[in-house]
Amino acid sequence: QVQLVESGGGLVQPGGSLRLSCAASGSFFSINAMGWYRQAPGKQRELVATITSGGSRNYADSVKGRFTISRDNAENTVYLQMNSLKPEDTAVYYCNADILVPPMGSRMLAYMSDYWGQGTQVTVSS
Repeated sequence: QVQLVESGGGLVQPGGSLRLSCAASGSFFSINAMGWYRQAPGKQRELVATITSGGSRNYADSVKGRFTISRDNAENTVYLQMNSLKPEDTAVYYCNADILVPPMGSRMLAYMSDYWGQGTQVTVSS
């Protein structure tokens, strides 16, 4: 069983910074892309940033220049450094990862599966 556990959320004033972490644990072979998504009240979940196993990054336009995604492949961890935070960044932030897992059930081969963390609240308010 694979788990993604997030940490680092909280309350911060506008202009402040937070760093989110997400660690993968359990039985798996490798992790492909990892990313962060967020969902504000009354809105759909949206992409914040992704990073491939090779380090290629992709950002939503709304966070470019303010957020930085990184990963530590040895620790199976992805980070999101958030600077110059704005009230509109307030949301629950979710970690996502595409993970190669061992065969299970009727499957005879390892396969890629998509996993989500439980979410961590980020509130930007004065």
